Amino acid sequence: MLNWSTLNTSEQTKALSRPAISDNKGLSKTVANIIKRVDKQGDNALFDLTAEFDKVNLSSLLLTDKAVVKATQRLSDKRKLAIQTAYGQIERFHIAQKTTDIVVETMPGVKCTLKTEAIDSVGLYIPAGSAPLPSTVLMLGVPAKLAGCNRVVLVCPPNKQGDIADEIIYAAKLCQIKEIYTIGGAQAIAALALGTETIKPVNKVFGPGNRFVTEAKKQLSQLVPGFAIDMPAGPSELLVIADESATPAFVAADLLSQAEHGPDSQVILVTNSANVASNVQTELDLQVELLSRKDIAKQALSESRLIVCDDINEAVQVSNLYGPEHLSIQTENPQQLMTKIRSAGSIFVGDYSPESAGDYASGTNHVLPTYGYSKVISSLSLADFSRRYTVQELSKKGLQSLAETIIELTDAEGLDAHQRAVTIRLEK
Repeated sequence: MLNWSTLNTSEQTKALSRPAISDNKGLSKTVANIIKRVDKQGDNALFDLTAEFDKVNLSSLLLTDKAVVKATQRLSDKRKLAIQTAYGQIERFHIAQKTTDIVVETMPGVKCTLKTEAIDSVGLYIPAGSAPLPSTVLMLGVPAKLAGCNRVVLVCPPNKQGDIADEIIYAAKLCQIKEIYTIGGAQAIAALALGTETIKPVNKVFGPGNRFVTEAKKQLSQLVPGFAIDMPAGPSELLVIADESATPAFVAADLLSQAEHGPDSQVILVTNSANVASNVQTELDLQVELLSRKDIAKQALSESRLIVCDDINEAVQVSNLYGPEHLSIQTENPQQLMTKIRSAGSIFVGDYSPESAGDYASGTNHVLPTYGYSKVISSLSLADFSRRYTVQELSKKGLQSLAETIIELTDAEGLDAHQRAVTIRLEK
C-alpha cells in the first residue's frame, strides 16, 4: 500500500512500472532460432517443435471436419447457448462499426474517395496454456467474418492428447472458420507469416499469447514484407479507481479476476480513501483463498499496488500516467471522471460493470493494448480487419484548375518529372 503524495518522482515511476519480461536477449535468440527452423524445415519443424514444447506427437496439423462435428456433439446445450449468446452480443456491437466509402469533390472536377476493403487473409492465435479461451475466438473471429476476410486461419496449441478444447472448436464453427491448426507458440506465428507445405501464409495475425508468441510477432513483422500484427501485447492488467462509495468486495473481486490470468498480470487500486484501500486488502486476502487458481493470483498480487491519493482528481492523473489495459471506475459520480480519462484500453463504469462482462459478453472487444500502449493504440475493432485506401479521379477541367498549384509546388521542390506529368496533359 502506497501513499502517492509522499513518493518522489522516481518512486512514483517505480510504483507504476510493469513486471519486466525476463531474459530478453535469451528470449530473442530462442525465438529467432524457432523462426529459422520453420523457414527451412516447414511442416517437419512444426511437428518437431510441438513434440518438444507441447509434449505431444501430432499425426496431422489440420483439424478435420469430423473432429469439429464430434466437438459440437460433446458440448452441453447450456455451454453452446452461452457461446451463442456471447457471439450475438459481440456481433451486434461490431456490425455497427461497418463503414461506407467517403466521396468528396474537393473542387469541381476533382473527386477523392476513401475506400475500405477487407484484408484478404488473417491468422487468429488462440492461447490455451493454463485455460482454453473460446472468448478470444469470438473476439477475433466475429470481426474477421463481418469484415469479409476471404481466408481466416485459426491456430491453437494442443493439449497433451493432441486435441483442442471443444469450446474453442465450437466458437470457431460459429464464426465459420474452416482452417484450424493444432499448433501454438512462436512456431505457429512463424507458420502464419512464412507459410509451410500445409499452411499458406496470411497477411496479418491477431491474438494474445505468451512471451514467445509476442516476441515472434514482433520479429516476423520486421522480417516478412507485407506481414502485419494487431498490436504490441504484454501481460494482462487492470486499474480500479474507487472512492468511499465503492464496495470493497466488488473491487477485490475485479482485481482478482485479472490477477488469475497469469503470474505476470498486474492489478492496481487507486483511491482517495485509506479506509477503502485497507478494506480492499482484507477482501483480497479472503477472496484469493477461494480461487482454484489462487497460486497464480497470489504471484500476480505480489507485483500489484494499492495506491492512496489526496483526492479523486489525483487518482485520475495516476491512472492516465499508467495507461491501463482495463480501467474500472467505481466512484459516486463515475461519468464525471470519464471526461478526464486520457489513457485506457477499455473502461468499465459503475458498480455493476465488472471487467468480466467485457471479457466475455457485453459486446466490446477484449483484445486491448497493454504495457501503457493504450495512450496511443486503440482497442481491437472491425477496422483492424480492413485496410483503407484512397482513389482520386480528375477531369480535364479539374486538372486545369489545380495545375498552377501543382506546377508552383513542384518547382519549389525541384521535381521536374512531377511537373511535366501535369504540363504534358495541358499541352494536349
